[in-house]
Amino acid sequence: MGTFTDVPMSPSVLAMRRCALGVSVLEDMDIRPHATGLSLPGVRPLRVGWPEVRRALAGADPESDAGRARVAAWLRLRRWVADRHLEELGPHVRPYAVYVEDADHPGLDWVRVRVLGDTIDVGIGLVGSDPSDLDRVVPLPQRIAELAGLEAALETWWPSQLVYLERMGALAVDRMQRDPSPTIRPMGDCDVLTLLASRTFRAALVDSHDGMRPIAVPTRSRGWLELRAIDPAFALVAAHLATAAERGLPRPALITREEVVVVRDGGVPVEIVLRDPAPVTKERHLRPVHFR
Repeated sequence: MGTFTDVPMSPSVLAMRRCALGVSVLEDMDIRPHATGLSLPGVRPLRVGWPEVRRALAGADPESDAGRARVAAWLRLRRWVADRHLEELGPHVRPYAVYVEDADHPGLDWVRVRVLGDTIDVGIGLVGSDPSDLDRVVPLPQRIAELAGLEAALETWWPSQLVYLERMGALAVDRMQRDPSPTIRPMGDCDVLTLLASRTFRAALVDSHDGMRPIAVPTRSRGWLELRAIDPAFALVAAHLATAAERGLPRPALITREEVVVVRDGGVPVEIVLRDPAPVTKERHLRPVHFR
């Protein structure tokens, strides 16, 4: 590992340096810090300046677990993209949706489509870039794409991703018609949250329900349509306890053909459940739940 020069550094840069050192040790990444940023050795050596590290942090404390996780993810993706030629990247491109207020939102410059309702943003992601889960799709931040010279490629890739999204939505509808279930599962490389961005999928869900339907998508891997059959606090607690990478919508939502609207915030679910346990009832046909 390289060493820093004796050039004076601001407290913020020192914190980012400690963050980089932590990422190097905890994630076993070859990172060589210097006075103006980081170097990532490889076939194509990369220089990552402190302003780019600050952007990767996206407001997180550099010395927090969240900060180290964001920097590690950014550097890993930066290295992965730089090691591949343009024609190699194309087959890895996928559509990807995020909740508009997600702490790990890639930024407004990444957004290609915002679904009506101000709940879901959709942009370009990559599958196969996460060595811990090659089936996972991760968003490709606009800045990483620009640094790799992919601006023109993004414009070429996006129309085909819209087609892919609607095709996966149609396949998900076919599956639900063959095997009716209140549970929604991913289809292809589109997780449940991304499927909600498909107009084909939304239309099929609401056409038999007067044009509007409630849904809970606490995690990217599962969603529920029949909310009357689950505990009212379940979706809130599941979203609260999910990891940042797996979290979907923090609260249930209402969907129509055109919109996805998350319901109003009603408090911290875990505190509600722990503070105010459900009453015990002797009637076997009644479930011990609170309705709020």
